Amino acid sequence: MKSEKEKPILIELKNVFKYYYMGENVVKAVDGISIKVNSGEFVAIMGPSGSGKSTSMNLVGSLDVPTKGHIFLDGEDISMFSESDLAQLRGQKIGFIFQSFNLIPNLTAKENVMLPMTFQGVPIEEREIKAEELLKLVELSDRMDHYPNELSGGQKQRVAIARSLANDPEVILADEPTGNLDTKTGEIVMHFLDRLHKQGKTIIMITHEPELAEHHAEVVYWLRDGRLEKVTKKKKGKKYVDGKLKKLVKERK
Repeated sequence: MKSEKEKPILIELKNVFKYYYMGENVVKAVDGISIKVNSGEFVAIMGPSGSGKSTSMNLVGSLDVPTKGHIFLDGEDISMFSESDLAQLRGQKIGFIFQSFNLIPNLTAKENVMLPMTFQGVPIEEREIKAEELLKLVELSDRMDHYPNELSGGQKQRVAIARSLANDPEVILADEPTGNLDTKTGEIVMHFLDRLHKQGKTIIMITHEPELAEHHAEVVYWLRDGRLEKVTKKKKGKKYVDGKLKKLVKERK
């Protein structure tokens, strides 16, 4: 029986495979994984290079479709959506923060934050007000009219965080958010992600850094060779506890 306080499942991957065919060779980037993300949860997908975490990110973020299996968002199976439907879905429900920032170089910080709203048909006056509010949120009010090449790495990542919030998405998907930053700047960026989580946003972070995953995430999915190796779950007020996969999956149903 579910607890009254248990949050609903927002994203679910059910026995998902992603294969790439290169001539006679088959690359099993994701080889049958199942992941659940509850609304308002901070989840990390963790693994070394080649583990399948980047492919998993693309699947979770609707940037790609599975070879086999099903992906549910808000209870809706999006596995067979067309690219145009997936693009619309991404624009409305998912905000992206990339390791390489992916800012448009000939747009100012403010214009970069406004861009996702443009694709959703938001009037320019509303776009400007919202962009200014979001840049203030990440403490960049004095950098609104600066171009990316005039910003530090940490400032670029904070612009990326502001941009990810432009359409008030349900999910923030952060791909190695501190990967190109020094330790101190990375801590500042993680502070903003923690703040968003406390405000009720669902955060999914892709990382290869165990300490980062374990310190910030409530649940960590550990991948290796395209498969789910284990799950660690942090109990409220306690450190992470390891356990057999079956047991942990059962606890999360």
